[in-house]
Amino acid sequence: MTEQATRRIGVLMGGWGEERDVSMKTGEALALALEANGHQVARLFAGPGLDTTLREAAIDVAFLALHGRMGEDGRVQGLLEVMGIPYTGSGVLGSALAMNKGVAKKLFRQHNLATPTGYVVPAARLAEVPALHADLGFPCVVKPASSGSSVGLTLVHTRQQLEPAIALACRFGGEALVERYVKGREVTVALLDGVVLGSCEVAHEASLFDTTTKYDGGATYHLPPRLPATRVANIEQMALTAARALGTRGAVRVDFIVPEVGNEVVLEVNTLPGMTRTSLFPKIARAAGLSFEALVERILKGATLEGGQLHEAPVVEPRPMVEAHAS
Repeated sequence: MTEQATRRIGVLMGGWGEERDVSMKTGEALALALEANGHQVARLFAGPGLDTTLREAAIDVAFLALHGRMGEDGRVQGLLEVMGIPYTGSGVLGSALAMNKGVAKKLFRQHNLATPTGYVVPAARLAEVPALHADLGFPCVVKPASSGSSVGLTLVHTRQQLEPAIALACRFGGEALVERYVKGREVTVALLDGVVLGSCEVAHEASLFDTTTKYDGGATYHLPPRLPATRVANIEQMALTAARALGTRGAVRVDFIVPEVGNEVVLEVNTLPGMTRTSLFPKIARAAGLSFEALVERILKGATLEGGQLHEAPVVEPRPMVEAHAS
């Protein structure tokens, strides 16, 4: 019997937040692909009592199919580290940094990556919005500071629309990110184990690539993007820099806006991108010659524990104490 057949892979799906339905679709697609590859698979539904679920399942590896808060922000990764279960995707810190869009934007700027100007508003500081917004202007984009799948996303055109949009975004994690609106093409780059798989341009008629457009149709996809090859290469290099700046690993998707005039800007880094057969990351992988089953196997191969990369601290012999005597 091969090692592949004897290892038990737990696909963690579901979760606590508003992206549960998307996670369930990702999880089932991954589970079917893993089974097709000959693995023993346990479908595990994340939620309260996850530590007990993991112990009872007795898995050897966790394949993360979680999206959004709790699943993508480092907390589940921390639990798996404590339990000693290798897992796919980024580690605790990389996951937490990428999920916190306000912190991620600061790191992008430190690495000379352009990103839209903006500010973060906690729910408790809603009254301070007029002062915080200052001369940012309109239109602007409002979204949760720590969420994904375009949940709670609003394009705001007037000051009267601003506070209600921020209040909506704060429902998903307690903080909103307000950014200057940048008009341009939407391009996403897929990275696997620190290597560019390819890029995709997402074209649609809506003002924003929101939840409805993303999951109910209305978008077309161009692989590669309809841009000069030199510009695509620059975007892909920026994606590598952004992913490294946050310390991510495994399968990572980096999203950009590319204006007709001016520099491309980084929007965010996704450490657990959607993995249904029709999701953006598998589309890019397929265009690169990697089948869905082969992609899933590559991601599984990268499962690890951050603690396994640590080295023992050097042993320092204590120096003998010398007593000082008064003369």
